[in-house]
Amino acid sequence: MTAVITATQPTWITPFTGLSPRGFKKLVAAVRREGADDHCRGRPWSLPLQDRTLLVVAYWRTNLTMRQLGPLFGISKSAVGRIIGHLGPLLALRSRRRFARDSVLIVDGTLVPTRDHSVAEQSKNYRYSTNHQVVIDADSRLIVVVGKPLPGNRNDCRAWESGAKAAVGNTMTIADGGYPGTDLVMPHRRRKGEEPSDWKQAHNKTHKQVRARVEHVFARMKTWKVLRDCRLKGDGVHHAMNGIARLHNLALTG
Repeated sequence: MTAVITATQPTWITPFTGLSPRGFKKLVAAVRREGADDHCRGRPWSLPLQDRTLLVVAYWRTNLTMRQLGPLFGISKSAVGRIIGHLGPLLALRSRRRFARDSVLIVDGTLVPTRDHSVAEQSKNYRYSTNHQVVIDADSRLIVVVGKPLPGNRNDCRAWESGAKAAVGNTMTIADGGYPGTDLVMPHRRRKGEEPSDWKQAHNKTHKQVRARVEHVFARMKTWKVLRDCRLKGDGVHHAMNGIARLHNLALTG
């Protein structure tokens, strides 16, 4: 089969990845450093590394089926599956482990509809989903940590402990009111029959304006449409979430 889409033509990169050609080159170089070399033992890959990277990111971006992507890249459906399974984990974001003393982080959870019911549960969106905790830097809006997914019926307090809490440590972290009993900075609760004082209302307003930044990050992440209906099995949704977090950071920094 003859390939229709190839990374050698820069015009294909932005619509199928959400990255600039420069950002895509940085991604390919980083993946090559992490061990996804073109030369390996056994049967060689049917596509060069840059085309394989484009294929995986295009899958996340468009959520086309593997049967549809195969003819676009001139390979079989099975080869598409092998490439996604191999490169997906290598594209994942590496969680930051150290933060500046004055850093302020923001955390929130998002639901990803997931067809693999062994890792998902019905949640408040009435679909089988997984709960992912995402932590961003409040200043730069870059994603710094993505927690391990839990079934979608787990609340944010429970999901917060699935890796994100340990990675953040004692760094000041802002959250919404769904994290009671944690050390996170939450808005002041309104007690029944009481009107909050002026300073509490002012603090809640500022808190809401800052915390909204993580919601904007979720909106940008979900332009990679695999997060609207993930067909990947097992750890596939986790690798996709981490990979898209890395792409989001690259798109912001260029």
